[in-house]
Amino acid sequence: MSKPQKPGLNPNKPGPKIEVRPGGKPASPPNEIVMPPGHKPLPPTEKPGHKWVDPKKK
Repeated sequence: MSKPQKPGLNPNKPGPKIEVRPGGKPASPPNEIVMPPGHKPLPPTEKPGHKWVDPKKK
């Protein structure tokens, strides 16, 4: 996974993002978004302290 980004910042790159808890594990329930090219900034997360990351490549 990429380095977590705070809500409200411009994303590193467009594409899917998943919400993670402070320890880096996915939030429960899972929260996934898709950032289209040129869309800024990252939206708010469900809980304070959570951040957005790019999902793992399979």
